[in-house]
Amino acid sequence: MTVESLQTISGNQFEDNVDRKKRAAMLDLLIQAEKDGSIDSQGIQEEVDTFMFEGHDTTAAGLTFCFMLLANNKEIQDRIVAELKEIYSTDESRKTSIEDLNKMKYLERCIKESLRLYPPVHFISRIIHEPIELSNFTIPPSTFCHVQIYDLHRKADLFEDPEKFDPDRFLPENSIGRHPYAYIPFSAGPRNCIGQKFAILEMKAAVAAILRKFELTPVTRPEDIRLSADLILRNDGPVLVKFVRRNATQ
Repeated sequence: MTVESLQTISGNQFEDNVDRKKRAAMLDLLIQAEKDGSIDSQGIQEEVDTFMFEGHDTTAAGLTFCFMLLANNKEIQDRIVAELKEIYSTDESRKTSIEDLNKMKYLERCIKESLRLYPPVHFISRIIHEPIELSNFTIPPSTFCHVQIYDLHRKADLFEDPEKFDPDRFLPENSIGRHPYAYIPFSAGPRNCIGQKFAILEMKAAVAAILRKFELTPVTRPEDIRLSADLILRNDGPVLVKFVRRNATQ
């Protein structure tokens, strides 16, 4: 079952007899699709498996590079810590709520920037269904094309000083005029990643939990990275970061 067929069901709204305005959870949509004959129980299991399990490897890879970048950019790491202190106020030991995660605007920009530089899914593939002009070449229908996300994210005509780790490039005022497909760590269009919001929340929760207790200091540096282009973007070797416990008064 494709994302398009899920999105067709009431525009991500599941209308039932109890509450016709209730916003649907993913499983609600799948169950309704089964009732409509659009999917069977095995299909539901495959969709849930994709959502719950196949995102863990990509999220882990994204966190690895994110921690490395933060360790190598102390001033950016300190800005995240200042934001966290403001969010948690004096109750620094309490658990993180969804409201807390939604307030982490600067941290979210840092995660977006790390995903720009090191997108865990570094390429996507599409079949071209109609002729398209690319760099003065006509690509015929039925051509299988790879979109190199890693290279796209580092194009100087799309991102100024593209090798620099600069979370503020994702400020709203700095994003004006940027092509909507210039930044696609979760793909784009009707076949984009169904779990992208969940992945961002996972990464925000993980980074916040670590930085509340530890300062990250560099071991592996960006110039040490030797990428391995597997299905998931990885370093050819370990990525090392030192964790230094913060003092309670910091």
